[in-house]
Amino acid sequence: MGKKSKDKGKRGELELAAELRRLFGVDARRGVQYHGGSDSPDVVADLPGVHIEVKRTERLSLYPAMQQAAADAGDKVPIVCHRANRQDWVAIVRLDDLPKLAALLSEPLS
Repeated sequence: MGKKSKDKGKRGELELAAELRRLFGVDARRGVQYHGGSDSPDVVADLPGVHIEVKRTERLSLYPAMQQAAADAGDKVPIVCHRANRQDWVAIVRLDDLPKLAALLSEPLS
C-alpha cells in the first residue's frame, strides 16, 4: 500500500472518529494499527460490543470488507464504515447482527 493510500486511510479514521464523537458524545480515536483483531479496530470508541472497520475508498468491495471486520471482531458486532469522496459516511452491518447492535446502542453510553 502506497503512502497516499495510507494517508487517505488515516484521514478517514480521524474523520470517522470525529463523527462518532459528534453523533454519540463518546470518546473515539484511531486504533492501534500494527495488526488486525478485536483489540485493534480502525477506530476505538466507547461503544461497547462494537468493532469498527473503516474504508475510505471510491470503490468498496463490500463482502471482503465485512469478512475482514467479522474476522477481526471476535464476539463484537462488526461494522464497516465507508465514505467515498464527496459522499456521506455509511455504516454497514450484517442483518443478523442488527438486533444485537440496536440493543447495544440503546444502552446508556458511558
